[in-house]
Amino acid sequence: MIQVRPSEQMRDLGVVQEGAPILAERARPFDLPAEREAAEQVVEKLFTAMERIGRVHPFAKGMGIAAPQIGIGRAAAIVQPAEPGAPAIVLLNPTITDRSSGTDQQYEGCLSFFDVRGMVPRPLRIIVETTTLDGQVATSTYERGLARLVHHEIDHLDGLLYTTRMRSGIEPIPVEHYRQTGQAWAYEQ
Repeated sequence: MIQVRPSEQMRDLGVVQEGAPILAERARPFDLPAEREAAEQVVEKLFTAMERIGRVHPFAKGMGIAAPQIGIGRAAAIVQPAEPGAPAIVLLNPTITDRSSGTDQQYEGCLSFFDVRGMVPRPLRIIVETTTLDGQVATSTYERGLARLVHHEIDHLDGLLYTTRMRSGIEPIPVEHYRQTGQAWAYEQ
C-alpha cells in the first residue's frame, strides 16, 4: 500500500501548500459592512474546508484555517477550539493589539506544510481586535492554546508561516518523529 504524505493529503483536500505566493502575501482586509456578502462567502468556504479536513484528520489541539490557505487573499480565518462543543471563532480583519510578556514554546503544525511540526514561541495571552459583519470593532482576549491558534491564523493573514517565529537554529521535525499527535498542549497551572 502506498503511503500518502500528510502534505499531499492536505493539498488533495484543497489546502494551498508552502511555496505558493499567496501564503507570503498580506491578506486584503474587508470593507465592512459594504463587503458583508463577500466576507460571508469567504467564511462559508472556510467552514466547508475545515469540515472536509476534519473528516480525515483529528485535531486534539483545536484547528484553524485562514483564507489564503484555500487560495483567497482576504483577511478572514476561523479557529475551532479544542473543547468539545465550543463555538468556532470567526476572525475578520484581525489585529493583535496587545500581548503578554509571558511566552511558552509548543509544537505547532500547519495545514500548508503538514509533513513537519515546529517548536514555536508564542505569547500566553493576546488581545485581538476584529471587525464584525456590520462594521463594528470587537475586542477579545485569548489565552494559552487558544491564543496560540488565533496568533497562528493571524500570522497567515500577515503572510507569515510559523517557521518565521521559530528560534534561530531550531528546525521543524518530521511528523514521523513528533510524538504528541492526539494530545492537547501542556500548560502549567
